[in-house]
Amino acid sequence: MTSGIPVLTTTRPGPRPTLQAVLLDMDGTLVDTEGFWWQVEVAVFAELGHQLLEEYREVVAGGPMTRCADFLIKATGARIAVAELTALLNVRFAEMLGDGVPLMPGARRLLAELAAQRVPTALVSASHRHIIDRVLPALGPANFTLTVSGDETERNKPHPDPYLLAAARLGAEPGRCAVIEDSLTGVAAAEAAGCPVVAVPSVSVIPPAAGRTVVPSLEHVDLDFLRSVIRA
Repeated sequence: MTSGIPVLTTTRPGPRPTLQAVLLDMDGTLVDTEGFWWQVEVAVFAELGHQLLEEYREVVAGGPMTRCADFLIKATGARIAVAELTALLNVRFAEMLGDGVPLMPGARRLLAELAAQRVPTALVSASHRHIIDRVLPALGPANFTLTVSGDETERNKPHPDPYLLAAARLGAEPGRCAVIEDSLTGVAAAEAAGCPVVAVPSVSVIPPAAGRTVVPSLEHVDLDFLRSVIRA
């Protein structure tokens, strides 16, 4: 005889995801250099006979150099090629780094904690390799498992390529990599890669969103916090 009583089954929740790696932007996130870039851009365009509007600053913040240069040329009508302007801006910015690079509040402590706990960590920047190499001594090269520069992928931020490359090189799943970014451009790149994002706005206003946590500074971020972002 067959019973008419339904069989109740229970489904146990699977294990919660764990943090596999931390991927960090550089300018404006770990080092206070977004202001340096803007100073250089304003000075160079002044020499070209053009004044940059303050509203342009948010557009170029966190962006790859070629996109920023193209935007500023079109916005001002300056008579200079993108490649020439890009090279000039990079040279001027590198010169400004000669006086040292100020770290963002909480950056040194966070990097030290991640290194002490042996968390795989990557520096993922839209800046070119020679700029990263100038900044890296201030951050501590030993604090990073690897670095990815903006000229090492076919497409730069806001495309996901830099973050996908970093995750792949670390052998990590993008969804289990916590990304720390300061700009809308960087946030877009990380989210397109499928990474949970901790946004620490510098120039741009970044609203909260699904899969995105916004904090006022790195002083609010530690390893336990990043683990909770992945579990969420």
